[in-house]
Amino acid sequence: MTDDRTPVAAQTALLDGPSDDVVETPDCATNEPTSFTAAIEQVGAGSLLGYRLQQQAILSDFGLFALQCRDNEALLAKAAEMAADGMRTGLCKVLEYRPEQHDLLFRAGVGWRAGVIGVVSLAADDKSPAGFAFQNGTPVISNHLEGEDRFRTPQIMVEHGVRRAINVLISTTAGSWGVLEVDSPSAGQFEAADIAFLQGFANLLGVAMDRQDYERRLAEALDYQKVLVREASHRVKNSLTMLSSILHLQSRGNPLPEVSSALNEASGHIIAIARTHDQLWRQDTGRIELPALAEDLCASLSGQLPNVRIECEADAVSLHADQAVAVGLLITELVTNAAKHAYDDAGGRVLVSARAEGDSVVMTVCDFGKGLPPGFDLNNRSSASLGVQLIRTLARSLDGVVEVRPGEGACIAVTFPARPADG
Repeated sequence: MTDDRTPVAAQTALLDGPSDDVVETPDCATNEPTSFTAAIEQVGAGSLLGYRLQQQAILSDFGLFALQCRDNEALLAKAAEMAADGMRTGLCKVLEYRPEQHDLLFRAGVGWRAGVIGVVSLAADDKSPAGFAFQNGTPVISNHLEGEDRFRTPQIMVEHGVRRAINVLISTTAGSWGVLEVDSPSAGQFEAADIAFLQGFANLLGVAMDRQDYERRLAEALDYQKVLVREASHRVKNSLTMLSSILHLQSRGNPLPEVSSALNEASGHIIAIARTHDQLWRQDTGRIELPALAEDLCASLSGQLPNVRIECEADAVSLHADQAVAVGLLITELVTNAAKHAYDDAGGRVLVSARAEGDSVVMTVCDFGKGLPPGFDLNNRSSASLGVQLIRTLARSLDGVVEVRPGEGACIAVTFPARPADG
């Protein structure tokens, strides 16, 4: 602190409560300070009370900064700067204990010559003020280093003309981390109240470093979880692709056309799920962009259905992962049905479209071939084929509705609600 002292009687009155020397204002007075700045101006920045109020204001400001800061180096540098301001001196350092070297490294500081921070260290034994504070966990005030017989004065402090110092322990949940030290080249006295300020400052610093460490470990855990999810999706995709290949081989070797067709359809459905998992793995967001999914499935189906030309159009719509599999299966089933029923061996064109309409997504698959048979009814449960039943089931899983729309050939539309990113 400075050498400007408030008389002892005034100190007692100001710090200990009402006395005959203090005039109390009524509760309704309008001149009461409403901020640290106003209070400091009212009592005078040079007074003892003004000095202590300024320290409290700095503690408050540092607490807010520490709550928002994500960078450890910036946190330590700001701590050194603000602790020096709070003690009205130009020298401060944050020392980190290094177990292997058994020393205290200058991690941050203000007022030190170039080449000190991150390079110079002090012995961590109890023969220096900082070492004693670290080893014993108790604050140390040395107001006359030149005549100090308890400790040796480190050479770096001699070079900077330090005459007095105050040291407090920085602790985290892992234990003693280091020391926060404020030094001054001027004559004067550090007091017990200065210890309270500096220790409070060090405690805030320790809590902030704990928070940064927790956030770092949480981020690492989340990254690891993402890696596991990507790996799981990739393995599921590979396993499904292998299963699809087995079904395809069985269909080719089966002499019964109806069995071969059923195996091929099952293989196509499995490929659709595998491609969806592949998109999940690649996009790595827990959501799938519909254009990427639709284009990928259409490209895959084009290889499986050489007699049709598949065209794909999709708005920029993002699907939840649990919606994506149903959408992928719907595209596969509808395109496969169009290829099977709309055209003869000459083939034709199939258009896959997905449009955003308000809060809904409308997905249509249209061909330009023979059209639907007379009397076809999507809602007739008793006469519906297995493929139609699958389409209805998938639409219901999306909370959607399926309908036939007019067109040159068959045109099936599925409308389902779009789910926002937090839905």
